[in-house]
Amino acid sequence: MEKFGFEYPHQPRKTFLYELEENWYLPLLAEHKGIPLATIKRSNFGHYDMAVNYLTSVLDEAAAVNKVAIYNIDHMAQIRFWGRDAGAVLDRALAGNISQMKVGACKYTLLLNDSGGVEDDMIMMRASDTEFIMVINAGHDITATVEINGVQQELIADIDRVMRQKRDDEEIWAEDISNDLVKVDIQGPLSFKLIKEVFGADVLKNRNNPDKNMSFFTFNEVELDGHKYYFSRTGYTNRWGWECYLPAAKAAEDFKKIVSLALEWGGLLVGLGGRDENRISAGAVGLPLMGSEYDPQHTPINAPLFEAAVDMEKPWFVGKEALQKELAAGTQKGLVICISEGIASQRGVYLDGKRLGSITSSINSPNLTHAKRLALGSTRKNVVDPQGTAAIGLAWLYNIPAMNMGLAEGDAVGAHLMVDLYREDATGQPTGSPLKAYLSTAGVSPATSHKALKNIENL
Repeated sequence: MEKFGFEYPHQPRKTFLYELEENWYLPLLAEHKGIPLATIKRSNFGHYDMAVNYLTSVLDEAAAVNKVAIYNIDHMAQIRFWGRDAGAVLDRALAGNISQMKVGACKYTLLLNDSGGVEDDMIMMRASDTEFIMVINAGHDITATVEINGVQQELIADIDRVMRQKRDDEEIWAEDISNDLVKVDIQGPLSFKLIKEVFGADVLKNRNNPDKNMSFFTFNEVELDGHKYYFSRTGYTNRWGWECYLPAAKAAEDFKKIVSLALEWGGLLVGLGGRDENRISAGAVGLPLMGSEYDPQHTPINAPLFEAAVDMEKPWFVGKEALQKELAAGTQKGLVICISEGIASQRGVYLDGKRLGSITSSINSPNLTHAKRLALGSTRKNVVDPQGTAAIGLAWLYNIPAMNMGLAEGDAVGAHLMVDLYREDATGQPTGSPLKAYLSTAGVSPATSHKALKNIENL
């Protein structure tokens, strides 16, 4: 069987923009903010050397999305599928209904395993009747058997998982086009103004009705200066914004223009820490993170966007039988937002001494209102201070009825349930003192990504 995925990189890869981050943005940011030049805090993420944050704090970067936030997302990969039967093959490989997408449409969907666990989440774009572009998470472009931390692992790239569904009589081809494109996301209320300034108003128009703005979950494919660009409006942070696929030949020049304007208008280049906060904090339910909320062991049932990502009416797709079985059994699990007085990653969630589930992501947030922090009943100075912070996160619960029965209505914070978050020992028993927390059905910040662009086009 032909292999499409890359070999395992034994050293973390660098994004196209790595050198610009180090040698152009860092000095510019230091000068702009009047702060000392230092090194970028980096981490190996998806086999890439990625910035967690730059010279400013994660909290400062997380707050930038309230004006305009720029993300170097070039560690994500783009896969092109084309051919007469591309839609049919993708329908079997992915949980969403891909063959029914309209040209110019985007779709959020999932790649599952036979047990219904999530191998990856992604955005699909339909470029023509016979051509699709898949946008996948970092590290999901590798097919190899490797030893990681002493454990033998088989990695299968998304492109190979899809192509293994091809039948002998079907016509479909695939290629990784990531080296041709550089992904930079622009989010926040000033995103419309920034893109219009750099690329012109036409890239933001509705492809089927140029008198109107782009619709939510659509993309434009445009040619500028003889180079092909893609601009998609799919809500990477659940706020107004765009995901930009810049041609490699123009990416450095475009990146400098984008970031320079963002700094001028009070925005920032945002690293992984701020990105995670921005994805968790928007909307009533937040956005799951691959590798945290989504993994090969968890099915996506009762996670946000399940109905949008999974079409249970399709005749068959990888993992469908497992999902059907879980739904028929009446699963009680669900993914909810948790607000806590401190970072609580991997802690157990307890209600009156009974375990409800566990925290899968947690990060300090500058976007919590004072009222939401006071609702914790914490005595921590940083939590109760009007300019303070607390942590937000996501939790997989396995007893949703118990949560729903305990929900209390709060004037400023919406329906919520007070819980304790405990560390757990090797046997799974709670240890030490708990963090105060509550589970929220109101979330942190309103989702704006789907709202009409008239709200921001004249800012």
